[in-house]
Amino acid sequence: MSNWTSLWYVWLILLTVFLLLLCGITASCIKFCFQKKRPPVETFSRLPYDVAAVAADSDSTAHSTAT
Repeated sequence: MSNWTSLWYVWLILLTVFLLLLCGITASCIKFCFQKKRPPVETFSRLPYDVAAVAADSDSTAHSTAT
């Protein structure tokens, strides 16, 4: 059985995996912190005016005079 200290490539792989995990956790924490501090963004902009729709029947006087 070989000695663990002589297997330098195993330690290199373990160190690489540990650093990747550490970077992922750090990035997640930073993203979470910045996401909480930002105010919510409106997806639709509000219109400066109101839109009204007027319904007209086919029996109305406006329709009969127009045709």
